[in-house]
Amino acid sequence: MADKIIDYISGIEISGTPEEIEATQVFSKLLVEDYGYPKDHIQTRPQFRVKARPSDTKKEYPVDIAIFSEEYKTDDSIYIIVECKKKNRKDGKSQLEDYLRLSKASLGVWFNGDEVLYLRKYETDGRVLFEEIPNIPLFGQRVEDIGLFKRCELKKTHNLKSIFKSIRNYLAANNTGQTLDTEFVPQIINIIFCKIYDERFTRKEDTVNFRAGIAEKHSRISERIQTLFSLVKDKYPDVFDENDKITLSNNSIAYIVGELQQYCLIESERDVIADAFETFIGPSLRGGQGQFFTPRNVVKLLLSLVDPLQKIR
Repeated sequence: MADKIIDYISGIEISGTPEEIEATQVFSKLLVEDYGYPKDHIQTRPQFRVKARPSDTKKEYPVDIAIFSEEYKTDDSIYIIVECKKKNRKDGKSQLEDYLRLSKASLGVWFNGDEVLYLRKYETDGRVLFEEIPNIPLFGQRVEDIGLFKRCELKKTHNLKSIFKSIRNYLAANNTGQTLDTEFVPQIINIIFCKIYDERFTRKEDTVNFRAGIAEKHSRISERIQTLFSLVKDKYPDVFDENDKITLSNNSIAYIVGELQQYCLIESERDVIADAFETFIGPSLRGGQGQFFTPRNVVKLLLSLVDPLQKIR
């Protein structure tokens, strides 16, 4: 029998199932601490329910996390549905689409503790359709403004480890021919270096280049990141070789950017950064005898993050 835990949103004592501990509670904290949604706009316990069929009079399907456009939680004000079941991506997406069809929510998230998927619902010619989007809006932000962050609007995060975990698992599942070994990890590091560079050298009131917009093609996002990486290599020739490349697919690059774009890594807490990086470099860079190998660019990156006043040399 699962131990009891306190639900982050409602404060109610609930069963500490793996689904609750690894997914529902994790994403609940993200919504409040990173996205800025007030707890009184969110319902977890008792669970909000939607109808199984439009003709039903009783609402049967329980929603793991329901976010509302106002503190009055009604069928008309539901805004985002978050589904946290331990399913694979295909089944999770299918169930999330069903919940969105049967409610007035326009946005949906599937998060199982390992991977995350964001959907927007829209109607065309009387048909309900869905599209994957790079993220959900921050509280008070329009969907159309996703990714349009000024440098001064980036915020530090306390939940970077769960974000890095989602990135790691997405890449492992969606990049054939590559695995999380000593060849794969530098690809992730290269993109994070682009993020760090963009944070350091974008003026406060300018829109960041490390971004993924709501209607942008993945090829355009990838092109912008490749341009950033060229600047990174020029700036830090002692860290990168001119032949270093970002070889991840456009889809993977867009996914990483969508997950990280709202955060300011160089202003996040030292322990949060170090703990999150263990997601990447901990299990994947150990030799056969258990030795730990740290790429030189990771060492320098971590140093720069630990001390924001220290420049990468």
